[in-house]
Amino acid sequence: MAEQMNIADELLTSMEQAVGIAEGTVKPGRIWTPPEINVADIRKRTGLSQVRFAERYGFSAAAVRDWEQKRRTPEKAARTLLMLIDKEPQAVERVLVGV
Repeated sequence: MAEQMNIADELLTSMEQAVGIAEGTVKPGRIWTPPEINVADIRKRTGLSQVRFAERYGFSAAAVRDWEQKRRTPEKAARTLLMLIDKEPQAVERVLVGV
């Protein structure tokens, strides 16, 4: 039977691994590479203008414009929301109706 670690030991082990990753001596278990997304295509599929799209989903109009013109890349949280808008628009709408 494998010996169980207590929470303090687990945290210490995790912290040691984090330091090793930061120092480059340990490889991370996984690395999330965000997929390429085309904000203009996603927005166009919604039928909304840049301004209306930004208002609807809580982005700034300037950010939407910059993403579409490839001057900026959406941060992880924005990218996740954009992927949801693209793949599951009804789910996003259900959530926003309650807001």
